[in-house]
This record gives sequence, C-alpha cells and structure tokens, in this order.
Amino acid sequence: MIELRPNAPRDSAAHEMLARRGCPVSDLKDKLRHVGLRPTRQRISLGWLLFAKGDRHITAEMLYEEAMRARVPVSLATVYNTLHQFTEAGLLRQLAVDGSKSYFDTNTTEHHHFFVEGDEQLIDVPADIAVGDLPAAPEGMEIARVDVIVRLRRKGR
Repeated sequence: MIELRPNAPRDSAAHEMLARRGCPVSDLKDKLRHVGLRPTRQRISLGWLLFAKGDRHITAEMLYEEAMRARVPVSLATVYNTLHQFTEAGLLRQLAVDGSKSYFDTNTTEHHHFFVEGDEQLIDVPADIAVGDLPAAPEGMEIARVDVIVRLRRKGR
C-alpha cells in the first residue's frame, strides 16, 4: 500500500484528506488501472470522493459541489467526463431518472430503485422484482439489463 508521508509533496487537497483518513490511494489506482483508466490526479480525487462513502447515488452537480468543498480543482465538464468514463469502465451505473437528470450509482450489482419525487432521492431495491413479458430484442441485439425505477411521493401531496 502506498502511504503519503507528511513531508512528501501532495498532488491535491484530496490526497491530504486521503492521508488523514487512511484511505488506501493505491487501491483506487489499482482499480482504475484494472479497468483500463490511467490514474490521473483528477480521477483519483473524484474517485475517492465517489467511493470513500460507500454505495450511493450522485449527480454530476452533486459531485462537483463535493469537489469544490474538498478544494479539488476540477471543472464541471471534467466531472461529467470522469463519471462517463467510470460508467463505461463498469465502475458506475448511470440511471436516467428524468429527461434532464442522470444519477450515477456506485453499486453496480443487479438491483432496482425507488425514486422519491420532490426529495430527488434514490433508494436501492433488491433485484428480486419479477419483470415479465419483456419484448424480444431486435435482430443482432440482446437485453443487457432491466432497470426498474418505482416513483414515490409523500402521501397528501
């Protein structure tokens, strides 16, 4: 495991947080390399913000705000690009909840979601929901996965 020494030069504020919290930077670097992504400073910083808090659902704007609070110097465009690269590499799942907003899920196992309207919150639901009568895939295609999003609203609204 790579350890950040107190007197070693630091690449970013996120590396300082990693060192203080004891998060293994080398694990994230290995994870990125394993999926074919070069572990750049920005990818490592954003990856740490994404994966250090366990499974969660996040938008690009939410991650950008977290990066700004953590003093990670990235643009919103870099956040979008990184999220899409992580998704293409299989590190995240992208969920289109409505036409204008996508969430990224750090839990890549098969599961579904509740979406709480008004709160803009996604909640994991086990994958054991029976989804029947799927149409046949067009010629030369196969169904990759089925995403079920059950929309909820508070009673009385």
